[in-house]
Amino acid sequence: MHSSSCCCSRWKHCANTCLFLLQHHPCKTSRLSSSYPTICYKRRPTYFSKSPNALRTFCCLTTDASYDKITPRSEDYSNWYLDIIQAAQLADQSAVKGCLVIRPYGFAIWELLRDSLDRLIKDTGAQNAYFPIFIPQSFLSKEAEHVEGFAKECAIVTHHRLVNAGSSTLIPDPEAKLEEPLIVRPTSETMVWNMFQKWIHSYRDLPLCINQWANVVRWELRTRPFLRTTEFLWQEGHTAHATAAEAMEKAQEMLRVYSQLCEDILAIPVVKGVKSPSERFAGAEETWTIEAMMQNGWALQSGTSHFLGQNFAKAFQVYFTDAAGREQLVWATSWGASTRLLGALIMTHSDDKGLVLPPKVAPIQVVIVPIYKSQVEEREQVLHTCQNVLQQLKSSGIRVKLDDRDYIRPGSKYFEWERKGVPIRIEIGPKDVHQQVVTVVCRQGERQKKWTLPNNSSLSIPILQELENIQQFLFQQAKSRLDSKTFSQVSFEEMKRRLLLGDKDAQGFFLVPWKCDAINEERIKEETKATLRCYPLQLQHLAKNAKCFYSGEPATHMAIFARAY
Repeated sequence: MHSSSCCCSRWKHCANTCLFLLQHHPCKTSRLSSSYPTICYKRRPTYFSKSPNALRTFCCLTTDASYDKITPRSEDYSNWYLDIIQAAQLADQSAVKGCLVIRPYGFAIWELLRDSLDRLIKDTGAQNAYFPIFIPQSFLSKEAEHVEGFAKECAIVTHHRLVNAGSSTLIPDPEAKLEEPLIVRPTSETMVWNMFQKWIHSYRDLPLCINQWANVVRWELRTRPFLRTTEFLWQEGHTAHATAAEAMEKAQEMLRVYSQLCEDILAIPVVKGVKSPSERFAGAEETWTIEAMMQNGWALQSGTSHFLGQNFAKAFQVYFTDAAGREQLVWATSWGASTRLLGALIMTHSDDKGLVLPPKVAPIQVVIVPIYKSQVEEREQVLHTCQNVLQQLKSSGIRVKLDDRDYIRPGSKYFEWERKGVPIRIEIGPKDVHQQVVTVVCRQGERQKKWTLPNNSSLSIPILQELENIQQFLFQQAKSRLDSKTFSQVSFEEMKRRLLLGDKDAQGFFLVPWKCDAINEERIKEETKATLRCYPLQLQHLAKNAKCFYSGEPATHMAIFARAY
């Protein structure tokens, strides 16, 4: 039997030993009989006779693209991104358009990211809570700018029951119509502030700092995994304060938290800045952002923090009595980061070989691969050594896995774990056992190195150091890219030429003097497809005595323009 005789193009072949069981073939039009199992041995027919567990896995039956070639970034960056997600088994499309299934490996990365951010948030004094996913439609209408900003993205529940209309067709029960439609949560400000009105009475109740981890729904027409999906996971913080100054400080504190998460945990350098009035969060008086640069020079907004003033307090009548006995409206902030950070992680560090993960968010930091030929003597010695190394690394707090699958050859394991971005691979064979060493291979972007270490009680020390080296290397590599692709002293025509060129080397962040003008901002977007990402906090002094690069009038800010996701 040959794979070419199968008409189903979704069958994929691993690089080494393959096994086909035709009774599981998904293609209904196959010319091959599926009435009995047919086994095809490829390359090494004797391998199965040596491996008692060979029948445990049927890798050729999968429709997963994990064995496909990854599209090079230089050829098609968008397809490269999608290929990485599939090859690393991070996520898959669901039956609902625009909604993502996050697979276990992808979710493990999210959990590490989430736990790190949760600790940072709690360190600021915030407490976790949970609010309903359904919001009364009237709540969303109470704050004018807020409803205008989200109205087009809202999903609405109008009935609470279905009935059978015949022929197994279900329809909404006309008698089960809700008195008031419910909005599926696009964000929780309105629900939170309805509760704050019940909880806040005195200055002693302030500040009130609440965070929740939840899912939200924003009905997107054009979606991309992790970056823009109809449903996504995030955290959203909501705080109430006695003074405007205290609220402003909280919003800026949370911006620093997001920056710390990206730079220290995800190894992603960011630019901290303020959004232009046109790009502010709906209902906010000020929005701060962190902007990260992807490998193609595009920007990705990676976290935002908003000073809401007293807008929501007015809408929901949230007052407190101050120390002098006077009734005052509270001041508010909100802030959030989402699973789009997983997209940032992929596009900042990965390469044409697959996913690259900073060790701090790698579900598996070290994978141990045993190598042996003899199924008896060599196997026993090698696996015994591997188990000892496994336990030693585990006891040092390293997330380590022993890949002892004996139905997959070592080369295929290397290939798999490289694609999944595991930072360090340890290879142990009979010679390593005899010489009391281990072979170490590092996965850090385009740079890969291989060397041996003594296999002794101190093995975890150089491994921990190397994990830290990889973390720093990935950050510095991304920082160098950000610095080299931030272009200043460019005219509008030069920026436009570069942005429309289609060459990723010409893309980047354009740091320019700018006079704040919503009409001109929209014109630039129409002409170049670039948006004003932020007014970078540390560079505003450069606007003094400068002329706007677009209008020629005195500049009010230094601004960063870029193409963005």
